[in-house]
Amino acid sequence: MTLARYSLIASAVLALAACGNKEEAPAPEAAAPAAAAPSEVIVKIGHAAPLTGNIAHLGKDNENGVRLAIDELNTEGVEIGGQKVKFEMLSEDDQADPKTATTVAQRFVDAKVAGVIGHLNSGTTIPASKIYSDAGIPQISPSATNPAYTQQGFKTAFRVIANDVAQGGALGEFAATTLKAKKVAIIDDRTAYGQGLADEFEKAAKAKGVTVVGREFTTNQATDFMAILTTIKGKKPDVIFYGGMDAQAGPLTQQLKKLGIAAKVIGGDGFQTGEYIKLAGDNAEGQYASQPGMPKDKMPGFAAFNDKYKAKFNTEIQIYAPFTYDATRVMVEAMKRAGSADPAKYLPEMAKTDYTGVTGPIKFDDKGDIVGGQVTVYQVKNGAWEAVATVGGPAPAAADAAAAAPAEAPKQ
Repeated sequence: MTLARYSLIASAVLALAACGNKEEAPAPEAAAPAAAAPSEVIVKIGHAAPLTGNIAHLGKDNENGVRLAIDELNTEGVEIGGQKVKFEMLSEDDQADPKTATTVAQRFVDAKVAGVIGHLNSGTTIPASKIYSDAGIPQISPSATNPAYTQQGFKTAFRVIANDVAQGGALGEFAATTLKAKKVAIIDDRTAYGQGLADEFEKAAKAKGVTVVGREFTTNQATDFMAILTTIKGKKPDVIFYGGMDAQAGPLTQQLKKLGIAAKVIGGDGFQTGEYIKLAGDNAEGQYASQPGMPKDKMPGFAAFNDKYKAKFNTEIQIYAPFTYDATRVMVEAMKRAGSADPAKYLPEMAKTDYTGVTGPIKFDDKGDIVGGQVTVYQVKNGAWEAVATVGGPAPAAADAAAAAPAEAPKQ
């Protein structure tokens, strides 16, 4: 009886073991399909801008434009060379500092990014561009306007925005022709952007017969301009040009009022922002600044982009987000045409770009500058920027000529 009981127990244990083996057997087969699925290729795109400091709001705006483009591309399920791709943004804070920018650029090279959108400032874009050129990595700046960036002969350098020759020329002509200025004073922040734009404005203004009664300079960290403005006040200019960013242009404009200076302020895209209006207070009213590109209401995709941007980031566009968005799309289109995200393979396709984006048509000349870049001059009216004149760019198509006409005619 005891022997029989042991035999029954042994049989039961063997049966249970057999059942256990039978239930576990399918596990390796279940894992097989996942292993056979095609792998997703990761493509890294670098973005660099000041994300801290007094113009961090502009850097974050640039970053948001890239992020929006990349999120959409990943939703679209882009394939390059027959492989599904996932894009990743590596975003770095260059602090608007040339030295930091070169460190950031080297980090991108070491991280093997496929391309770079940035930098924001001319003073950071230009030194970083040498590092990208040496590594063969395509770079598209959405906001650096100093002509020197694309005059270095680097095949990797592109920009989707009109440069300072166009912008400074448009502002100089506007001051002379529309504002009827006879005397102008010029102030710049000594950065590659601010000084470069001021130089181009001075050339254009002088060519139109305007007298430059003073040329002063400050820094991109200053907040007190009373000494400079006191010097300028005695020269009685009709217009004061400021080459620099909104963090300085706002307080400078505010301080004009304290000194009783009636001259109009005019400048470039660095302070064509809502932040400038906040910083300048009531004295922002009636002042002028330009922005490369056509007026926002004339941009073919701005309305839809603006809605998406606000919904995603719960904030207003500052300046360049539409340009960083387009720059990202242009880069990816070149990869798709080349069938590769390898910089050496898709770089030749960048030069062949023919793309209509949020900001309008984008083609590059042999230097990497946008072809037919427009410049729009804005004025603060009732606490908001309003387009008053557009200069340059391709002629409107016949069907669009009537609609484009109001933006082409300067209004005071």
